Amino acid sequence: MIPCMKKWYLLIILGLFLVQPILALSLNVQKLSSNEIMVAGLNEPAVFRLNVTNKGPSDNLSFYTFFGTGITPATPIAINSGESKEVDLYISPRTDLGIKGYVTFNYYIEGMDRSKVEESLTTKIIDLGDAFSLGSDSINPDSNSVQIYLDNNVNFNFQNLSINFTSPFFTSSRVVNLAPYEKKTFTITLQKSDFAKLTSGFYTISANLGVGGVLANISESIDFTEKNIINESRNQYGLIIQTTLIKESNNGNVAGNAQITVEKNIISRLFTSFSQTPDLVNRTGFNIFYTWNRQLNPGESYEVDVTTNWIIPLAVIILAVLVVVFAGKYSRTDLILRKRVVFINAKGGEFALKIMVNVEARKFVENVKVFDRLPPLVKIYEKFGGVIPKRFNKTKKVFEWELGNLEAGERRTFSYIIYSRVGVLGRFALPATYATFTKEGKPKEVYSNEAFFLASEHESE
Repeated sequence: MIPCMKKWYLLIILGLFLVQPILALSLNVQKLSSNEIMVAGLNEPAVFRLNVTNKGPSDNLSFYTFFGTGITPATPIAINSGESKEVDLYISPRTDLGIKGYVTFNYYIEGMDRSKVEESLTTKIIDLGDAFSLGSDSINPDSNSVQIYLDNNVNFNFQNLSINFTSPFFTSSRVVNLAPYEKKTFTITLQKSDFAKLTSGFYTISANLGVGGVLANISESIDFTEKNIINESRNQYGLIIQTTLIKESNNGNVAGNAQITVEKNIISRLFTSFSQTPDLVNRTGFNIFYTWNRQLNPGESYEVDVTTNWIIPLAVIILAVLVVVFAGKYSRTDLILRKRVVFINAKGGEFALKIMVNVEARKFVENVKVFDRLPPLVKIYEKFGGVIPKRFNKTKKVFEWELGNLEAGERRTFSYIIYSRVGVLGRFALPATYATFTKEGKPKEVYSNEAFFLASEHESE
């Protein structure tokens, strides 16, 4: 009896071994998709499309992996014997992985009898910025808009992607969806005042990207093409006093030469004034041409006001006669000093005089310094009128005023008071005031008149 039972046990065990291969999963798995990616830090799944053919008995198949944080479908999929089905696996990346690049991981298909098949998949883990490329059309000073391009270079569907474009020419924000390998074009309106002073060349355009709390920045160059645009505008107003405002503006992006030309006849030129001295004056017959030349950088402008006053032609003729009379006297004088002295009543009974000096530039002079020396036996009352002295040499009793540069016709006046407890009889002479300056790079010196005081008449000359 016992030997017979042993035979049955052996037959049962042998049967189990023979039946097990028949019951094990028999699947044919083909991967249909390609180039799947995962974005580091972004909890968005990569999608793997599989074709699963069941070569064994009908079964309910479950899919799982230890690589990602989750997998979909989470419920078993029924596949009959001999049937093929396409299955999309959504696998989210693990946030604790710091690896980048291509990664191969295993996943498992399990039947109802707990038998399973092990397969592998490969994905690429990238940073958010690596998924996109940025491009732009070139612009020029006449452009009213520009087109910006953003390419999704990977097999990934981005939803609610925020984009902030920044450049020296504009700023703009967008929120978009980008399908795999999709290219978006953005048309951005330009405000010319934002880049009026920029020169031609290559500038940087940046895009700050954000999705699901993950941020990135990408940049590309934008070509600001060279264009020379010099515009002139003329505005005229007035009837008797005629004024013309001429303005040259560089609206391009390269430095350019701006030229203003004004034509006057031999009569009108006598009553015409300019806000800027012409660089060139040409005479052709009875006409005179005034020309101004300026090099303007992008965004710069240059203005000249031309005023012709017909109210005072007679005054101009009289002034011309006076100019002829006094031309000989002042033609060689670049700087004129005039000195005056006036007697004043001091409260303490002291002898006091007020000294006044007038400085007038006939022509443009530079580095003007004025020196005045105190006469003997007097003291200075340290209250000055007009320009304050720069320094006082107590040993030599010399004041020094620094006036800098003076334009033609510019005047400066200053005064001070001297006093003495000793009275003065007769003629009291004051030293001449003198000045040093530079004209066309050459140092020069000029003296004032000799002022004096007559004690008997209390008058100055």
